[in-house]
Amino acid sequence: MIWKSLYSVFKKDCRMMASGKFFFVALGSLVFYTVFINFGYLNFMHMEIYNVYLYDPAGTQAQVSNLIYAVDSLEEMDAMLVRDTNGVGINASDGKPDIVLYAGAEKVDRHRADYALSLLHTDDEHTPEIVGGDSPEGKNRKDITCELLFIEIVAVGFLGIASVLFKEKRMGVIRVHAIMPLEKSLFVFSKIFLFLLTDLVFAALMTLFNIGPAEMASILPAVLAQTAILSLIMSLTGFVCAMLLKDFKQFSLAYLVIALFATAPVFLSANTSIKMLWIDYYPFYHVYMGLKNAFFGMPAINLAYSICAACAILLLFGIASAAFCREMRKEG
Repeated sequence: MIWKSLYSVFKKDCRMMASGKFFFVALGSLVFYTVFINFGYLNFMHMEIYNVYLYDPAGTQAQVSNLIYAVDSLEEMDAMLVRDTNGVGINASDGKPDIVLYAGAEKVDRHRADYALSLLHTDDEHTPEIVGGDSPEGKNRKDITCELLFIEIVAVGFLGIASVLFKEKRMGVIRVHAIMPLEKSLFVFSKIFLFLLTDLVFAALMTLFNIGPAEMASILPAVLAQTAILSLIMSLTGFVCAMLLKDFKQFSLAYLVIALFATAPVFLSANTSIKMLWIDYYPFYHVYMGLKNAFFGMPAINLAYSICAACAILLLFGIASAAFCREMRKEG
């Protein structure tokens, strides 16, 4: 009996989402992101290897790679770096190589400096260590796919379920559920499960189209696991907010606040030199890093993280069910 009831509620939710063009919007997002990644972002991010310019008037550097460009003065080096802001200068006029570059992200700057210094030595002792097996394009693909997937699930899981719930409020669907002899938690479970399935399919297609089938098989299970955690958290949070707030205008403000706080600190800490002391205690940061590590084939099996994620999802489900019962009493 419970499975028949769940099927009826699930079928109704599918029709509601289809009538609201939710699946069409998700498909449009998938197409837009894929076109953006393959024909926009990758072309913009495509860079040749860093150019290195050496000023060494006394010839103090005995081993110099043929990839280094020699300059005759510091003024010439400065002029080259003005034109080539990704380049790296080495000033060895006093016999000690000093790095000169335009500052950017801290991690990238260290990488550029290490690369430049490695070109001053041609022996095996100073050969740079190769970390990871991704090409620069492959790394960029995984980075941007992870970020867009994170943003999409935060937006769709939170905003999408609210739009459906507010529409059902106007149609009187919740009032009908209040008088029907159904387990009330089925209403919550059906919607959350439908959004979860949608997000998992979206994540799988994003991975297929933008990472490629060759790597997809190895990373997809971990990607889907992290996607499921984020999807459940965001859809349950959206459900609670939709039940507690009066209308979509109030919800829109809550959406802007939650979406901003869910994404901005995460991207600032993960992708720039800006570090926040409290970021290690921020739940969304760990979810994002779990998703990113999954894309790069480094899923961390963290028992504490798994337990905390499961507890958060169960707590949110309980709150969502209580909020739905409260709304039914108001409608009734």
